[in-house]
Amino acid sequence: REDRRSGLILTIPLCTEQTSMEELSSTLDYLLGIPSDKCKARGFTVIVDGRKSQWNIVKTVVLMLQNVIPAEVSLVCVVKPDEFWDKKVTHFCFWKEKDRLGFEVILVSANKLTRYIEPCQLTDEFGGSLVYDHMDWVNKRLVFEKFTKESTSLLDELVVINESEKSNQLDKERPPDCNFLPSLDPETVLQTGHELLSELQQRRFNGSEGGGVAWSPMDDELLAQPQVMKLLDSLREQYTKYQEVCRQRSKRSQLEEIQTKVMQVVNWLEGPGTEQLRTQWGIGDSIRASQALQQKHEEMESQHSEWFAVYVELNQQIAALLSAGDEEDLVELKGLQQQLSDVCYRQASQLESRQNVLQSAHEFHGTAQDLSQQLDGLLGMLCADVVPTDGAAIQQTLKHLEEKLKSVEGSLAGLREKGQVVMDQMSNQTTWSYGKDVPIENKENIDHIQGVMEDMHLRKQRCEDMVDVRRLKMLQMVQLFKCEEDASQAVEWLGELLDALLKTHIRLGDDAQETKALLEKHKKFVDVAQSTYDYGRQLLQATVVLCQSLRCTTRSSGDTLPHLNRVWKQFTVTSEERVHRLEMACSFHTAAEKVGGEWTIVTETYEEVETVGKALLDRLTVPVIFPDGSEQYFGSPGDMASSAVHIRDKMKLVEGRKLTLHEEDEDVEQLQYDQIHDQDKELQDDQELQEVDKELLDGEELELETDTQKS
Repeated sequence: REDRRSGLILTIPLCTEQTSMEELSSTLDYLLGIPSDKCKARGFTVIVDGRKSQWNIVKTVVLMLQNVIPAEVSLVCVVKPDEFWDKKVTHFCFWKEKDRLGFEVILVSANKLTRYIEPCQLTDEFGGSLVYDHMDWVNKRLVFEKFTKESTSLLDELVVINESEKSNQLDKERPPDCNFLPSLDPETVLQTGHELLSELQQRRFNGSEGGGVAWSPMDDELLAQPQVMKLLDSLREQYTKYQEVCRQRSKRSQLEEIQTKVMQVVNWLEGPGTEQLRTQWGIGDSIRASQALQQKHEEMESQHSEWFAVYVELNQQIAALLSAGDEEDLVELKGLQQQLSDVCYRQASQLESRQNVLQSAHEFHGTAQDLSQQLDGLLGMLCADVVPTDGAAIQQTLKHLEEKLKSVEGSLAGLREKGQVVMDQMSNQTTWSYGKDVPIENKENIDHIQGVMEDMHLRKQRCEDMVDVRRLKMLQMVQLFKCEEDASQAVEWLGELLDALLKTHIRLGDDAQETKALLEKHKKFVDVAQSTYDYGRQLLQATVVLCQSLRCTTRSSGDTLPHLNRVWKQFTVTSEERVHRLEMACSFHTAAEKVGGEWTIVTETYEEVETVGKALLDRLTVPVIFPDGSEQYFGSPGDMASSAVHIRDKMKLVEGRKLTLHEEDEDVEQLQYDQIHDQDKELQDDQELQEVDKELLDGEELELETDTQKS
């Protein structure tokens, strides 16, 4: 605020409580230090508000002004309470002491203070219109002083840091002081300054709230703005330099950190990592051993993975620095990147090569184990006794044996292929030692693989030889079963021929020609039976030879051969009986056909017909007796009866023709006699026929009884 002489106005409010002069003096010293010398040269108008204080305190304050700021004070206005100090004024007149005090002191009421000071420069408590918030001013002043102190201190620190960094760049051998950092955060201080400047500028151009009289900022605030702006400009300049210093520090620190980490990765990979790979060269002698080696390799890969992760991170950091780095760092960064990449890729390649060898070895041992189990199973089949059941079962067993052998051959081929893969991989396997690739000595591993393959090959050859022997034996068994089966079939066929001979070969023919045809047909039938019998005998002889070769007891000689011989003997007896009957029938028909010549011939022929016919009829009633004592009739009783009737009819025909030849020489009596004789003869024949039928029926019943007993 300003008085009418453009001097500054200082208001000292006093209260009823005891006022500390020491504190008041310190406060005055502080306030007087705020304005510039130019402002202080215009003088001060001091308002001492004593309305709530005692007179002696007011007097003490006025006298203290003489000691604190006598030269700067132009006028002291003591605001008095109404009619309170009138009696005491006479004791001390300030106007009389003007020369001694150095300034004018007047006692004035609050409502008359406007005589000396413009109302716009007085607050409402003195009847003025000035809008003023003392606490706001104090807060802003504290902010300003804090900013001034912090910014000044920060500027000094930044200057020192920047100059130190500049010296370090000139003297590169001097170790940098990376721990020297500003005590305050530059961003925070700058933000505080900008907020303070914004507030000062806003107070300058904005009017008072509520539309009152325009408020003019105090002179100290006007003076603070350029000071804040100057500090902000200096601080921004030094902070920009400091940021560049920090960037250089960060880049240098990052580069040194990258160098350290790169060397850590390189030293570990070329040291412990390479030593681990160098010592892990075996492939194991079994699938379990190879699995254990794979597990160890996985643990080793896990350790390497941690370092490879560091490599990836370092590679990304180096790439970022290369994209935004200075030219002086490019060569060093590229060198580090190349060195790191070479070591990591070489180590990863060796790890992958080792992993491939272990994987191939695991597959090789797995195939060898499977092949060994297959050979054991095949050998077990070959060592087991062959229990013959039938030809189909042996064929199935032989097929299974061939399939197993084929599977063994395929597995052996796979083993050789996998073994060759392992040996090829091991021959190309190297390790890094003393800066160069050194081949790994794998002679022991290669000898082991070759030994396993050779052992499996020898076992497979032994099994092949045993399979050849077993195959021959099983083929002989198949042939043995086939011969026995065919021999049984021959017996069955011969039995069917015998059954057909007894049941269907029963006709004797109606004349001599037909009988001769039946006889020829029977001979062919016998030839078929003879061939069947001979075939069965040959098969049984072959079974004997095969059983001797297989060193096993024959089963055909004690069962099939006696059965074959028994059936053949039954067939032979039956065939001979059939031939006898056909020959008798042929003689009967031949003799009957001769009837019709001269009387002498007729008589002889008739006798022959009658003799042969009766013999044939008798033959029909006789069963076939087999060597074992059993009997069997041809056909059914009805078939035999039909044949007998046919023979009798033909005998009657012959007899009729005989009677016709004697009709002319015989008289009626002879004719009657002959008729009576014929009647008797017919009656006798009927009786004989009945006897023959009875005999045939008895024979059929006997045959049925015999079959029943056999059953």
